[in-house]
Amino acid sequence: MNNITMDLQADHLILEALKEDISSEDVSTNSVMREFIEGEVDLICKQDGMVAGLDVFKRVFELLDKSIQAQFYCKDGDEVKNGQLMGKLSGDIRVLLSGERVALNYLQRMSGIATYTHSVAELLKGTKTKLLDTRKTTPNMRIFEKYAVRVGGGFNHRYNLSDGILLKDNHISAAGGVKRAVQMAKEYAPFVRKIEVEAESLDMVREAVEAGADIIMLDNMSTEEMQEAIRIIDKRAQTECSGNVTKENISRITAIGVDYVSSGALTHSAPILDISMKNLHVV
Repeated sequence: MNNITMDLQADHLILEALKEDISSEDVSTNSVMREFIEGEVDLICKQDGMVAGLDVFKRVFELLDKSIQAQFYCKDGDEVKNGQLMGKLSGDIRVLLSGERVALNYLQRMSGIATYTHSVAELLKGTKTKLLDTRKTTPNMRIFEKYAVRVGGGFNHRYNLSDGILLKDNHISAAGGVKRAVQMAKEYAPFVRKIEVEAESLDMVREAVEAGADIIMLDNMSTEEMQEAIRIIDKRAQTECSGNVTKENISRITAIGVDYVSSGALTHSAPILDISMKNLHVV
């Protein structure tokens, strides 16, 4: 993440996380550390994976004390190994102790998403299909989680509801059908916006193509249904496959030839990567 993104979009979220963890004071730290003492602590990986979120990790401490120094021996997108020394932090021991949990929460979560995304993206290597995330993110964590997906080799679907038109089943029901929903979207939205339609059946696929949808999402379809849908669409729209897509079942999609596959599992089901701050000592 660059400094502008951090300043405008991330800092207030990190501050809220710190306020959640320190409502008045860190009573544990203040009990054993009454004044400034310079210290240093190691950042150690305890599990093989891919790292993401080092700038966010560092920013937690900087928002508590801008004089904190961080030296990293890896960068976002690097593969790390169990036992690897990833970096060192130095500064006021009170700050190192008080920021530890929030900083690690971000780094572990983001690295876990990058690690899982990378493992899924590898299964699509050599195909034309791009791996997308979804809006199934942790509240107030979307900017961090979607960044981690990119680090892991995935691509971002729309960031939020203002970012793109996706007419799902309930939108279509509210409008009175696929054709009417697409027509209303074209009348309302700027011409630069693409219109994506979620199709749950082959009949809906036909309606979406005839209505002029730009992208058609094949939702929870069988392999045979998706193959027939691709034939019906016949390159008149881009295609996306969605619905309970995980690392374990994505192989059935690779041979079908869809343009995109979206997976909520990238953000809602990725386990954390185990990372710790250890060996705190006075310098």
